[in-house]
Amino acid sequence: MVMNSTPQVFLFLSQLLGKKIVDPAGRPWGKVCDLVVTLAEPYPSVTAVFFTPVGEKTFFRFSWTRILELGQDLRVEPLNGEERAGATVNEGELLLKDSLLDKQIVDTHGAKVWRVNDLHLLKVNHNLRLVHVDVGLRGLMRRVGWEKAMDKFFQWFFDYHLTDSFIPWRFVQPLSSPDLLRLKIAQYRLAQLHPADLADIIEELDIHKRTEVFQSLDIETAAEALEETDPKIQVRLIETLNPAHASDIIEEMSPSEAADLLGDLPKDKAEGILKEMEKEMAEDVKKLLVHPEEKAGGLMTSSFPALPPSSTVQEALEWLRQEAENLDLIYYLYVSDVDGRLFGVVSLRDLLMANPQARLADLMDSRVVTVTIEEEKEEIAQLFAKYGFKAIPVMDEDNRIKGVIDFKGLLEVVAPQLGK
Repeated sequence: MVMNSTPQVFLFLSQLLGKKIVDPAGRPWGKVCDLVVTLAEPYPSVTAVFFTPVGEKTFFRFSWTRILELGQDLRVEPLNGEERAGATVNEGELLLKDSLLDKQIVDTHGAKVWRVNDLHLLKVNHNLRLVHVDVGLRGLMRRVGWEKAMDKFFQWFFDYHLTDSFIPWRFVQPLSSPDLLRLKIAQYRLAQLHPADLADIIEELDIHKRTEVFQSLDIETAAEALEETDPKIQVRLIETLNPAHASDIIEEMSPSEAADLLGDLPKDKAEGILKEMEKEMAEDVKKLLVHPEEKAGGLMTSSFPALPPSSTVQEALEWLRQEAENLDLIYYLYVSDVDGRLFGVVSLRDLLMANPQARLADLMDSRVVTVTIEEEKEEIAQLFAKYGFKAIPVMDEDNRIKGVIDFKGLLEVVAPQLGK
């Protein structure tokens, strides 16, 4: 049996840009400025070449089928006036250099944002296809002509071979605007990322791409990512949304996070969002907004578990199962009456180990460490450090529990780079 082998050659866009174009007799026509691909296929085919003729600065275009030989020079058939008439990009086409090089792209596998340094092309017979996006240092060095020197340096100094770093083209696609890139992977792949990783991606993108990625998320994922995002970027993202859409996202956030965000927004924008929010959630957030952010009242959340002392362990566990989704913390269950008088606290561990029929009054620890609404963040941090608590309740002037500060909430104020 005879095997037919199809010659395959890998090329980089950087190797083609600036390449001399010559006619069949070897006379120079101009140089390559860009390549045109059609996006109808999974691996886009190069369909045309943009070039500048010798002695001119205007861009012209000819079909890829005109190429006779792709070697040190680009040898082409004689070009007629019609093909040289002008350089236009048709619907469904894309310029590789103009639209992709130096743009940003999200790689969900590594939860990072990369810069497109080069494009990897595969030549099969006479066809040239885009197969990979090069996001590595080697791609950048290739573009500036330092690839061989950099390879030698890494080998000599570090005894390391600098490798290429490719992302398959099937993972990315341009948006309707050719200046933007986004994931071609289904949206659920973004939702599978940890919210902190997704927040890192959003923060690293420029403002336009950041908005595109954020607005592609479902409500719950957007809220989780927003909670992990830098406050200044939170504000910019929410300001791009109409009040109804913004309220849907903010309602999925914890009341304390929502209050922090709304407190940073312009007053009219915040009021518009509050009007769109569910009444109960809006009231909780308004109560938190009156407190300075760096005092206990501004750090606390009003969404915490509390039950009367007469409740049994079984009742408490059943209640927690039903309400857990709406609570910001479940490390502790606070034992209080309907007026908010605090009698004690029970840890979740003690609840799980206790007799189901035991009452909270018999199980609780009445030695509760608390802070007042006006307590400063420094004093609160000292209490966390001294006792090792995961959360501390906040009391008003009448000694009623008004909220709870969890450690992460404090960390976001004391050390933002660690809390987010």
